[in-house]
Amino acid sequence: MRTIKLGNSNLEVPVVAVGCMRINSLEKKEAEQFVQTALEQGANFFDHADIYGGGTCEEIFADAIHMSPSVRENIILQSKCGIRKGMFDFSKEHILHSVDGILSRLKTDYLDTLLLHRPDALVEPEEVAEAFDMLEQSGKVRHFGVSNQNPMQIQLLQKYVKQPLVANQLQLSITNANMISNGVNVNMENNSAINRDGSILDFCRLHDITIQPWSPFQYGFFEGVFLGNEKFPELNQQIDEIAEKYQVSNTTIAIAWLLRHPANMQPVIGTMNVDRLIDCCKASDIQLTREEWYSIYRAAGNILP
Repeated sequence: MRTIKLGNSNLEVPVVAVGCMRINSLEKKEAEQFVQTALEQGANFFDHADIYGGGTCEEIFADAIHMSPSVRENIILQSKCGIRKGMFDFSKEHILHSVDGILSRLKTDYLDTLLLHRPDALVEPEEVAEAFDMLEQSGKVRHFGVSNQNPMQIQLLQKYVKQPLVANQLQLSITNANMISNGVNVNMENNSAINRDGSILDFCRLHDITIQPWSPFQYGFFEGVFLGNEKFPELNQQIDEIAEKYQVSNTTIAIAWLLRHPANMQPVIGTMNVDRLIDCCKASDIQLTREEWYSIYRAAGNILP
C-alpha cells in the first residue's frame, strides 16, 4: 500500500483509509475477517466516530482486532466527535468527554487523529483550543483535524488552536465533485461554476491539509452508489472500459480516480465487503492517465467550459 504524509505531520498513512461506520452490521467472525484483510492489504488506518452505531462500532472494532499494546502500535486510529442528538457540540466539556469515551471503547490510551465532526454554529474556538491542549498534553490525542469545514471555519479555529489541523474529511466522489468543478469552471455562468465551499480544495493544498473524501461511491447525499447504476450509463461504460484495460474492477477505478488528483487525498472507504475492500486497496497501484481521468469526469456529466 502506497503511503502519504497526513497533512504537515510526520505521520505516514496508507492512501486508503478504512471507514468503520458500518462494522456493526457484521457478525463477530465477519468483523475479524474484515479487519484482518485490511491489515493484510496494508490498510492499517481505521476511521471511526463516536456516533457510529451509538459507539458500538468502536467497541466491535476493538474486539475484532483483538486490541492489545502490540496490535495498537501497528495500526493508526482516527475518530471524530461533535455530533449529538439534535445538535452539534464543540464545547471543551463535550470534546474531552467524547475522547474519554472513544478511548474506552477502542481499548486504547490514545488516538492518532481526532477530527471535529460537522461544524458547530455555536463553536467557541478558545474552548476548542483549551480542549486540544489538554488532550495533547495528556497524550490522549497526537494529531487534530476537522470534517466538513470550509476555509474560513478552519482559519477561525487556527487563530486559537496552536496544533496544525492535518486533515479535513469532505464528501467527494466522481458524481459529487463540485469542489473540483468550480475550479474548472471559473468565470463561467453555469451551475458548475458555483463555489459552494470557499475553494476548500485549493485551501487544503495551500495549507498542507489532507482531504479525506467520504462516500467515494455515493451520488447525492446517501442516495445510492453510481457504480452499476442505470442512472449513470455513460459513466459506468467509461469506468468499465478503463477497468478492463487495467484488469481490475470498477471499484478500483473509482478510487484510483480520486487518488490521481495531485492533492494527495486519502479516500475513506465504507464497504464491509472483503472483496470490495481488496479492490479499493488495489487502487494504490493504479495511476490513471490525464486522458482517462478527464474521460471519467466528463462521463459523470461534469462539463468542461
